[in-house]
Amino acid sequence: MMKTITASDGHSLNCWFEPAVGERRGGIVILQEIFGVTDQLKGVAAKYAALGYEVAIPALFDRQERDAVVPFDQAPRGRDMMLASDLEKTVADIDAAVKALAANGGKVGVIGFCWGGGLALRAAQDLDIAAGVAFYGTRLPQYLDRPLKAAFLGHFGSKDDHVPAEMLDQAKAYLPEMEIHMYDAGHAFANDARPSYVADAADVAHARTADFLAKHVG
Repeated sequence: MMKTITASDGHSLNCWFEPAVGERRGGIVILQEIFGVTDQLKGVAAKYAALGYEVAIPALFDRQERDAVVPFDQAPRGRDMMLASDLEKTVADIDAAVKALAANGGKVGVIGFCWGGGLALRAAQDLDIAAGVAFYGTRLPQYLDRPLKAAFLGHFGSKDDHVPAEMLDQAKAYLPEMEIHMYDAGHAFANDARPSYVADAADVAHARTADFLAKHVG
């Protein structure tokens, strides 16, 4: 269900909450692509809630346009909103979701997709979380300015033109403690609502993520 949470600067944003199924193991914040809090992401939230995690998806476009959900075939609009966002304020919005879950007990992890994958890296550097996971995280160079404070797992496609090999090599050199897995796929290979979806790669990546979260979050 959608609720309102408040960031440290007083900004109120919407956040989708998916309750844990069965005994609650901890919390997971899911960070959006450039399309907002989509039904597809809500499906991902349900997948991890079924594993026992309470899941939150903060609406990171709310500072620009309340409740913005961009159709997958309108990527330039979503890209423009992403480029217009303020990193520090976006991290504050993520932190509000982290704290909302932490208030209910247990550790918190962050999983991000595309734009959210890069933001998950920043969360693992700055926020009080136990683990971060990036699915084909973008804009990596802007995050290579400080160390990790939490365990980090990355899933990347070998054919992803958004994250060329040189960019990923740069990130691995700066943060060698990251656990990185490569897949025979392109960008957005885990989004089952887009033509880029590669089921085999997505299934393996989610299985590895589940194991990683079990180890670090609970």
